[in-house]
Amino acid sequence: MKTIIIGLGNPILGDDGVGWRIVEEISKQLPKEAEAGIECLSVGGIGLMEHLIGYDRAIIIDAYIAEMEDIGSILIQKLEEMPDYSAFHITSAHDTSLQNAIELGRHMGAQLPVEVIVIGIAIHRISEFGEELSPQVAECVPQAAHIALNLLKENVTNT
Repeated sequence: MKTIIIGLGNPILGDDGVGWRIVEEISKQLPKEAEAGIECLSVGGIGLMEHLIGYDRAIIIDAYIAEMEDIGSILIQKLEEMPDYSAFHITSAHDTSLQNAIELGRHMGAQLPVEVIVIGIAIHRISEFGEELSPQVAECVPQAAHIALNLLKENVTNT
């Protein structure tokens, strides 16, 4: 099963760059023979869906806003179990939620992952420029990388 691992975020907005940092850690530990694509991206919706074309499975790592006491927590969910945030606000005609983008892509005949797993890292600050992660968020990087690698191994052993 062909898998892609994507770290999302903005690496110059502090904790919002945690997805990139985790993917960088995964890259250091991933065996060279592993059949997984790895990318760091700052896109969502349709742009993100386009990067998933041709893969059977996706592991997406991204930050989410949480209360101060939850910073550094890790949440793992399947995309279909997550709320479709476009249902809660008006979206631009130029973009949409990932759930809607995948549905559109499939409707247009694109080969898209059957399974999309999201590893979310709880952050609080998102609008401060800087490349450093806060201490609580930085501490979760090795654990989140370990989780993603285990999910990837699970994929290999179950195929």
